[in-house]
Amino acid sequence: MKICWANTDNFDESDIVIVGIPDESKSNALRKGSSEAPDKIREISSIRDTYTRNGQISLGLPISGIKKKIFDYGNVKKTDVGNVINKIISGSKIPISLGGDHSISLEIIKSISKKLGPVSLVYFDAHPDFIGSTRNYYGSVFYDSLPHIDTKSSLQIGIRTPEQEEIENMKKYSITVITPLDIVKNGILKTEKMMLDKIGKKVYVSFDMDAIDPAYAPGVSVPVPMGLRNTEVIYLLKSLAKRIIGIDIMEVCPSYDIRDRTSHLASRMIAEIISSS
Repeated sequence: MKICWANTDNFDESDIVIVGIPDESKSNALRKGSSEAPDKIREISSIRDTYTRNGQISLGLPISGIKKKIFDYGNVKKTDVGNVINKIISGSKIPISLGGDHSISLEIIKSISKKLGPVSLVYFDAHPDFIGSTRNYYGSVFYDSLPHIDTKSSLQIGIRTPEQEEIENMKKYSITVITPLDIVKNGILKTEKMMLDKIGKKVYVSFDMDAIDPAYAPGVSVPVPMGLRNTEVIYLLKSLAKRIIGIDIMEVCPSYDIRDRTSHLASRMIAEIISSS
């Protein structure tokens, strides 16, 4: 099944490519099942984001519509991620990757930076994933990405449950962090300005769905209270869209979702990013 936003069967003519990576081999989360997310997000997009009248299917579009050509590449193995992302980037297309556990993001970031150089990483997550004492797992993604990113123009958004080692690494590498409480205090417009002033022109967004409060996204691998609101997330993603060279959406855990709300939100996020890119 393809995501409902796919509107071409021709890879070469596409502007944006959806890639599923159904792998959770590096996850240490108590909740299992994030490997089911790529197909579930596609399924729910086709159910919740479409209308059928007189045998014809109509999309429930973002208010600004969708003008880009979207190709759904299907699912790939984690071992093939580097080659697939390289193919997409080499064709001047934007990859939107669906995981899977967050360790997948490192493989994508490495592939993109190899082609385009260090990127500005905007990392949405409840957790900093900044553990350096343990490497190559889903809690060290940001740390392991350091050789491939421009730390001066990178930032983390939604952080609210760091370990002590991660707090020390944030200070050591001078990483800008915007917490949910910072957004409450400063407001969305000031947050947007801070974010846009910080990042460069080549922005990669890595989005763990647990950045969002469980009230809006209950079906995630490691839910944490006091998260971002769904409208705040959409607003910030749309602000970033023109500079995004790639984005991933990770850690949806369908087996723990409530009436598929998290998968549906992921589908809407994709549509809003596409509509603003």
